[in-house]
Amino acid sequence: MLAKVLASMAVVCLVAAIITVPDASRRAKTVLAAPATSPGYTTSGEMLPPANYREWIFLTSGIDMNYSPKAPDMPDHSVFENVFVNPEAYRSFLESGTWPDKTVMVLEAREAHRKGSINERGHFQSGGAMGFEIHVKDEARFPGKWAFFSFDSSSSNGTLIPQGAPCYTCHTAHAAVDTTFVQFYPTLLPVAASKGTLSKLYLQEEAAHSAGK
Repeated sequence: MLAKVLASMAVVCLVAAIITVPDASRRAKTVLAAPATSPGYTTSGEMLPPANYREWIFLTSGIDMNYSPKAPDMPDHSVFENVFVNPEAYRSFLESGTWPDKTVMVLEAREAHRKGSINERGHFQSGGAMGFEIHVKDEARFPGKWAFFSFDSSSSNGTLIPQGAPCYTCHTAHAAVDTTFVQFYPTLLPVAASKGTLSKLYLQEEAAHSAGK
């Protein structure tokens, strides 16, 4: 879901949690957390971090994924990417095969470790989030309905990634459903296929891949 390493619903009104984040001058500034399932924004257009996103629906986890054929190998540095979506959007997808307005998809990156505790093979996730991005559908706010936001951390406000950035064109050209990479969400791809909501570009791309095998 989302940018190079490669995303909450309105109606519920909850009191926003307040998180204090120290700035470079050691003066605390107040950062508001968005209501539990609704996308929230500051007056300057930054996106508020969603509260308790790890209690949302877990969609998938990838390791060292990259969409560029020329991506460099990084044998000593592996990263897991976990994707979560707000529960209301998930339930709507199960019914319709596509995403409703106010869908919020969270991608967090965590370091992959090999050595630790009793592990002898494979990787496990360790430590705090190294990266944090959001793909949000807000039809009244964004000309293309969807937008990407980059966050310094899960408790800081997010910066809008400009519409001309590569992540937008990549998602438009290759996403299975409504500019989202449902092809990497194993429980939702069959739903989209059964509902007939897979994009024509994705189906053409898959047909070409199958023909080239």
